[in-house]
Amino acid sequence: MKGQPHVLGIVLAGGEGKRLWPLTADRAKPAVPFGGNYRLVDFVLSNLVNAGFVRLCVLTQYKSHSLDRHISTTWRLSNVLGQYVTPVPAQQRLGPRWYTGSADAIFQSLNLVNDEKPDHVVIFGADHVYRMDPGMMVDRHIETGAGVTVAGIRVPRAEAKAFGCIDSDETGRITGFLEKPSDPPHVPGDPEVTFASMGNYVFTTEALIEALRADAGNPDSDHDMGGDIIPMLVGQGRAHVYDFADNAVPGETDRDRGYWRDVGTIDAYYEAHMDLVSVNPVFNLYNQTWPIRTATPPLPPAKFIAGGSAEDSMVGPGSIISGTVHGSVVSSDVVVESGSVVQGSVLLPGVRIGRGAVVRRAILDKNVVVPDGALIGVDPATDRQRYTVSAAGVTVLGKGVTAA
Repeated sequence: MKGQPHVLGIVLAGGEGKRLWPLTADRAKPAVPFGGNYRLVDFVLSNLVNAGFVRLCVLTQYKSHSLDRHISTTWRLSNVLGQYVTPVPAQQRLGPRWYTGSADAIFQSLNLVNDEKPDHVVIFGADHVYRMDPGMMVDRHIETGAGVTVAGIRVPRAEAKAFGCIDSDETGRITGFLEKPSDPPHVPGDPEVTFASMGNYVFTTEALIEALRADAGNPDSDHDMGGDIIPMLVGQGRAHVYDFADNAVPGETDRDRGYWRDVGTIDAYYEAHMDLVSVNPVFNLYNQTWPIRTATPPLPPAKFIAGGSAEDSMVGPGSIISGTVHGSVVSSDVVVESGSVVQGSVLLPGVRIGRGAVVRRAILDKNVVVPDGALIGVDPATDRQRYTVSAAGVTVLGKGVTAA
């Protein structure tokens, strides 16, 4: 767009998502439904498009059909204006091999960069739930003259051992990039807080191409963006951190400002849904100034009959509620029969809950059927024999399962 830097966006969406099993048994992690209407990939794409970055490539690999279909049918921009969001499958352009890491995925897809000829390349992950204005990060990147800028979120130092951690000086220059260190570095001036990498990067195109080519020729590399490319540029003194706390999104509230969730585990995915359903949600999907965009199915409004009710819950279109729903996220085309109780649960599209059934603290994937009188999440020992139960006790039924 006029007045903006020429930016190409690359979204890394090839994740297998093993820790989200069984939700990833039949789909890539970025294609996992979230929040009633959305898929995880919609959050990063919404942030980029809302910021005016409208030339976007989504790199896919693992079980990508539903993800490719969602992007192709939902994310249609204006060809007349040169705008596009396109899925790019692994193409084996450099030989008969799949991607061996996130850096290799981009190296094998450098034709996308060469064709677009951008000044800067924004490389974001597709697995997180958050709002962000990437334009502010690009502006900071240009101001510093860095080869790469890494988005960092402030986390308590005691919890930072689970993240890639950023060590930086007072100017924001990164002096160290450490993967899950036992002794995390602290933010300058605050010994109790660490910058954790969000997996979001802005590169000057020249620096990106140089680093990828050097990495491709290194037989000892894992060809990973966070593990290899960023440390390389840190060693050259060309990396800066962007403090996520400096990012401001139109329409945000004090309560949801700075919200970011890595939903890479069942428990994190569940808790992120629970963040949506309070009276004053920790993450507000109703901010229409910076909307999370998607395509909704052509279904009628939700209907409540025979005394059916939903309290502190979200209910998607096409759903028919005859039972009682509390503290839950109910997606589209869900039926909850009379006499049934759904508490603290996440129901994905097409779920059917029979009469007198009880579903508590559970995640039911698409088209799961819970027969009349069945109990889910009531007896954890029994559930563990039949279904997946997370470390925090969330019961998960995979796609299309009929409960016992």
